Amino acid sequence: MKFSIEKDQILEALQKVQSIVGQRTTLPILSNVLLEAGNGKLTLTTTDMEVSVRTSIEADIDEEGSTTLPARRFFSICRDLPSHQVDIGVSNEDVATIISGSYNCKLEGLSKNDFPPMPTFEESYSYTLKRDAFKDILQKTSYAASTDESRAILNGSLMAFRDNKLTTVCTDGRRLALVEQEIDMPEEAEVDIVVPTKTVSELIKTLEGEGEATIKTSATQVAFEFGNIFIISKLIDGTYPNYRQVIPSQCEERIAIDREMLASAVRRVSLMLDDQAASVKVKITENRLELITSSPEIGESNESVPVKYSGKDITIAFNPGFLLAPLKHLDSDEVFLELSDELSPGVIKTNVPFLYVIMPIRVN
Repeated sequence: MKFSIEKDQILEALQKVQSIVGQRTTLPILSNVLLEAGNGKLTLTTTDMEVSVRTSIEADIDEEGSTTLPARRFFSICRDLPSHQVDIGVSNEDVATIISGSYNCKLEGLSKNDFPPMPTFEESYSYTLKRDAFKDILQKTSYAASTDESRAILNGSLMAFRDNKLTTVCTDGRRLALVEQEIDMPEEAEVDIVVPTKTVSELIKTLEGEGEATIKTSATQVAFEFGNIFIISKLIDGTYPNYRQVIPSQCEERIAIDREMLASAVRRVSLMLDDQAASVKVKITENRLELITSSPEIGESNESVPVKYSGKDITIAFNPGFLLAPLKHLDSDEVFLELSDELSPGVIKTNVPFLYVIMPIRVN
């Protein structure tokens, strides 16, 4: 195998595929990226047996062939090459010679024959939506997914295709993020799937530019195709909990708040906390929201934020990290905090189809 390519091109392609490569995998071949040169293209593939990512870029192919190289080391080498032009040749023993300007190195690879084949995919349904809209949905919800492996079904994003809408939900039992997006879909294509968080993270990294993304589902897998990227992933098996029952049917009070102002205030008062289970007390009075934190070992702080509100006084406590998370991922100037009392869940909404449920913390 022998080909020439622009440094920026191969770097960009490696960035798209290398992040799923494990650092401590029991199978050495899973630390490698599969390179296949042919038909004027270089195709790069990585897998961890759960998620597989493939991308193709144009290259000057002098000799067709394939090999696998250590993904992270290959990326590090390409990133520091001195010239824009890169010439790569691979021997029959899977040793790659990389030449760029005055730099020359030999990198040991492994045979393509040891690399797991791309999973076969038997499509059941297919859906299409704008890439930027899909990325926005994932960013507004994925942070609320659970990391507790004892509840595997919550370690991912529920994507429910129903009633001409994609409803995406993540929850860890203490908070819940939900976004709805209208899409065109045939009635018979209604399905619920749970996509692993690792796959969602990969999508957020690679969903760029204009154009559409196609989502294809089967009984056990999901595939995403956009631009020159193809991602195929196993689904999390099981039934997602009935998330609708934790969303309050209605809240008694609604407070309108400047999102950036609230986020900045939460960040500042949280500097007095270093405990993951700590809380920020939220005191709401007419046109005023006060945030209060205290820690016996560190100190205390408070800050007031002007709001639009004329209801009853409420004092409630939340996990500051959970309160801050949606504010960081929203782009609305104004958010609405809906509350009933100090023991009922709070709900954050915006002027788009988004909602975030956050459970209160009981404090003395």
